[in-house]
Amino acid sequence: MKLNSYDHYIVALSGGKDSVACLLYLLEQGIPKSKIEGWHHLVDGRENPLLFDWECTEDYVRTLCNTLNVPIYYSWRSGGLEQEMLRHNTPTAATLFETQEGLQITGGKSNSLGTRLKFPQLAASMNVRWCSSYGKIAIADAAINNQSRFKGKRTLVLTGERREESNSRAKYLEFEPHRTHCKSRHVDHWRPVIDWSAQDVFAIAQRWSLRCHPCYYLGFGRASCQMCIFASDDQLATVYKIAPHKVERIAEYERQFSEYWKQQGKAGYTIHRSIPVMERVAKGKPFQMTQKDIDLALSPVYYESVFVDSEKWEMPSGAFSSDKAGPS
Repeated sequence: MKLNSYDHYIVALSGGKDSVACLLYLLEQGIPKSKIEGWHHLVDGRENPLLFDWECTEDYVRTLCNTLNVPIYYSWRSGGLEQEMLRHNTPTAATLFETQEGLQITGGKSNSLGTRLKFPQLAASMNVRWCSSYGKIAIADAAINNQSRFKGKRTLVLTGERREESNSRAKYLEFEPHRTHCKSRHVDHWRPVIDWSAQDVFAIAQRWSLRCHPCYYLGFGRASCQMCIFASDDQLATVYKIAPHKVERIAEYERQFSEYWKQQGKAGYTIHRSIPVMERVAKGKPFQMTQKDIDLALSPVYYESVFVDSEKWEMPSGAFSSDKAGPS
């Protein structure tokens, strides 16, 4: 791969340490900022109150990109994961994505009806762990497929999976053709940090004096969704302490889904397959947190500086956490 041979560099920017490391590493390699863009997928969409994601994430990635003078584009499934989760004899909702020309919309008009009424399942397969496939992967594909600016161009998509995170990710290729690659456009997929350790990732954050996503300072070892289906008992207990309304909404959906599927002669569905979320909260122990860090994590406006003076940079407590629960 000739890194400097591309016209566009798309960084799938979740806001977590690994995706941010991809962006910083790309800049360290001397790629012009004019060719780089951050893409962030809003897993809850913009139509409903947040259920799954951190309140601070959208503005954190905006502040990061604005500070670096790199454009940021948002995309989402209409209604977010919650609407897809509640789908009952209806088609999958439309995809919306920001472009240089403004907001575009595609899909949502299929005659194929379906019912979920269940949470994404704990599995490596994207067919049942649909939060990633429907809320992120398919969104990015639609945004590339429906923009003419990528035709006749070379595009590199960067994502932040790392092999040490799971056995499934250990099998990922570092470099391969992207799903949207075709005759009319050249699109490659690169995972630049796939062989990095967590220490390597935090090292580049320190090198740039970057203040990581606020959840790391609360004690989370990974920055997936706030209400991640892979969350540990301690993580759920922590979320319940700082945002009890979200956990209570999940518990109510567990009740509704269980009732529906029992009527169909099947077992109900909880967010963790079999153990109700409130039982897991009761077994967990909240992380030790400061009110300052809680306030920032729960704020829809990221009001701190993303970069700090080098002498003021601090390793977040989540870097030392043994609790690394998150997507596999």
